[in-house]
Amino acid sequence: MQFVVRCLGYYGGAMVHVRGMDEADIEAVSMIRVRGWQAAYAGIVPRTYLDAMTVEGDAGQRRQRFSQPGRTSHDLVALGDRGLAGWVCFGPYRVGMPGLERVGEVYALYSSPDLIGRGIGRALLGEAHARMKDQGFETSALWVLCDNQRARRFYERAGYQADGAAQDDVYDGITLTELRYQRVL
Repeated sequence: MQFVVRCLGYYGGAMVHVRGMDEADIEAVSMIRVRGWQAAYAGIVPRTYLDAMTVEGDAGQRRQRFSQPGRTSHDLVALGDRGLAGWVCFGPYRVGMPGLERVGEVYALYSSPDLIGRGIGRALLGEAHARMKDQGFETSALWVLCDNQRARRFYERAGYQADGAAQDDVYDGITLTELRYQRVL
């Protein structure tokens, strides 16, 4: 099923189509994800880690995950005049804590780095929220690197608030802290 979302300012106000991702989108999604990481996390995640990321490696992992039976995550892509412009992945909250059965999670959200600020992320996030709500989730959660101020501002404008939970991840020997954000759907 395809949904059309109006993104103000994108391609001069042209329409962006948000639809479910299919296997043919994997290479383009991997390109957006790898370039997105390299752009968004420059100066935050060690350069050695970012430089080691490849579209081919990411696409291989994505193919494996995409074809897993019983997969509970959902992937959406945004298409514009120039092709695939963004991607979001979401599903049930991954940490099996009591009381969080009605919490969905945005696992990843990326726009093509040259199109950031044009409404693609808002369109994808809005559609992910609508689908999570349709699946019975009452709240959406996500994790964002503490030092990624741009992403934190984006999510705060979308109604998310840091809830005090934090976790550490290690990238090439450097420990970075992620903050959990939540919002009511």
